[in-house]
Formats: sequence, C-alpha cells, structure tokens
Amino acid sequence: MDFGLTPEQRELRKSVLEFARTQLNGDIDQRDTPGTFSRECWKKCGDFGLLGLPMPVEYGGQGENITTSIIAMEALGKGCRDNGIVFSINAQLWSCQMPILHYGSEEQKRAWLPRLISGDALAAHAITEPDAGSDVFSLTARAEKVDGGYLINGAKTFSTNGPVADLAVAFAYLKPKTAGAAKQLTTFLVPRGTAGVTFGPPMSKMGIRTSPTGEIAFEDCFVPDSARLGAEGVGMRIFNSAMEWERACIFASHVGAMERLLEDSIKYTRERKQGGQPIAKYEAVANRIVETKVAIEAGRLLVHYVGWLHENHKSAIMESAIAKLFVGESHVQAALDAVKNFGGFGYLKESPVERELRDSISGIIYSGTSDIQRRIIARCLGL
Repeated sequence: MDFGLTPEQRELRKSVLEFARTQLNGDIDQRDTPGTFSRECWKKCGDFGLLGLPMPVEYGGQGENITTSIIAMEALGKGCRDNGIVFSINAQLWSCQMPILHYGSEEQKRAWLPRLISGDALAAHAITEPDAGSDVFSLTARAEKVDGGYLINGAKTFSTNGPVADLAVAFAYLKPKTAGAAKQLTTFLVPRGTAGVTFGPPMSKMGIRTSPTGEIAFEDCFVPDSARLGAEGVGMRIFNSAMEWERACIFASHVGAMERLLEDSIKYTRERKQGGQPIAKYEAVANRIVETKVAIEAGRLLVHYVGWLHENHKSAIMESAIAKLFVGESHVQAALDAVKNFGGFGYLKESPVERELRDSISGIIYSGTSDIQRRIIARCLGL
C-alpha cells in the first residue's frame, strides 16, 4: 500500500489548485444569487483539461488513471469556491462521458467526446422523473421501436446541466412487444434540436445555484437506431455504472471543499478574539475544527480506495455507497461547524461559509440520498 503521490500527481494537484483559485472564483458572489452558469469558466475548464482527465488521448482527453483524476478533483473542490460548476463538471464527466466511453459506438465517441472534453458542448444525465427518483423501476418514460429508430415519450426532472445541455443521455423503458414481457431499460443520446425534445429553464435551488438544473421532456421524439447507447435493455447496467463512478469520484471534490472550510475556519478563529484570546483557544471551537480534519482524512481514504478498486477492475458498489454516505454527511457537518465557528458573521452572505452550508446539502440528496446509500450497504451485507 502506497499512500504517497508521484511527482506528476503532486504537480497536477498544484496546477489545478492554482488554476481554480485564479480563474474560477472571480465573480462567484455575483453569479450565485441569480443562479448564473458561466460558459466562460466552463470553457476555461475544458481548455485546462479538467473535462478530459480520465478520457483517452485519442478523443482529446488527458489519459490519466482514476486515482490521478480523483486527486485533481479534490484540488478543484478545494481551490474553486464555485461549488456549482465543480458539481456540473463532475456530473458530466462521470454520468455522461463515462457511459459514452464504455458503452458508445466508435461513431458516438467520435461525435461527442471531443466536444464534451473541450468544453464546446455540455451533456445532461436524464433519468430522474417527477414520480421516480431512486426507484428506477418506476420510470414512466417509454421508447417504442419503429422503423429506423425509436419514439420516446416522457418527462425528466432534476437533470444537471439540462437547461444548457447540447446532449441528453436519456433513459426509457422499451414498450413491451408482448404482454408480461420483462421491462428493458434502454439509454439514448438525444441532441438538443431533435424534434420532440424540450430542455426546460433552470430551477431555483437552495444551493449549488450556478449549476443549472431543469426538466427535459420528450413528446413523440424520434431518434435513429444510431442514437441508442449500448444494446437494448442494458440501461440499468449503464445507470448503475454511472452512479458507481459518480458516488465515488464526485465526492473527491467534497473532500476538497472540506479542506477549504478547514483552512477558512483556522484562519478566522485564530484572528477572532473573545475574552482576551483567539477563539481557537476555546476547546469547543477547536474540537469542531478537529472533527473536520478527521472527516477529511477518513473521507479521502474512502474515495481513494474506490478509485483503486476501479483501476483494478473490481466491484465497488458497496464501497462507493460508503464513500458517498460518509463524505456527503461529513461535508454538511463540516459546513455547519464552520458557520458555528464564524458565529454571526458566518450567517451573513458576505462570509465565506454561508454559501458552503447551502451547497453542502446537495451531497446528501443527489446520486441517491443518504437513506438510499444505507439501503445499498444493507443489501450488500445481506440484510
């Protein structure tokens, strides 16, 4: 077991941290309140290489292994105070680009991966519906096989990047050919501009407001056979694979955000004085900071372990759920503790931690709530 970073990984971490701090934080306060997505920042991330870290070089990617990509995502989460764009990057990378890479035809890979990696195009993962979130078996979107392709009908919601996406990675059950036939979840690549698909406006959210979230509706939307991602009926496999990637790798950025909270809290509590001494000298304040440090170290090990499992082609279903559950809930607690340490100032929008608390809540909801992660872990334990 080697817990050290290679010289190349240390240099990448340093460069990502510097890039995030100098290029992505300029107007976050002005963009957060109205929930403005920055195309300029997105393109900068594409040009820098963040959107292609684990993608093959032949499609414009960096060809990095998963551990190196996780290290970079942690640095991005630490350096970038715009948690929304960090979330959008991870959502596209793990739940859209990865499925195309692993299940797409060569034609599909050539058509979409270079554009997504460069930041010239955006993709949205379209599976959640108004009445079906974690219960994928209850999806009502349907695809009917017709000559030359499929007709898709249904409505998706909470699609990250949906309002600005050029492509929807959409899931629908095939209309059964015979009564009582098994349901076959199938995945399709549906570009913006396809007749019958509508990308709705951004939703107003509590946190990660700069990451646009919206509805995607399909009404007699015809897509050719070439738009199907993978074979008919492998949609569940594609979905589970995407969630396994997302539940692990995206939370490396949450570990980075906790590191930023730790640094902000240490700096503030050393400077803020009460009773003639820095408040960091008070045990209650110091203990909250210590708990955050412990969560960071434990969370990083969990995330890196999942990365190691992926690199060695091992199943990481339970381990991904554990990483998401622990890091997601730890991030919320770290943000809440930071607000406590900042006191009244921490409750003001001008403080560096108020937005962090709002943003952190998303981590216990998306990619399956904490309760769903507990259920996954319980099933893996035979419960």
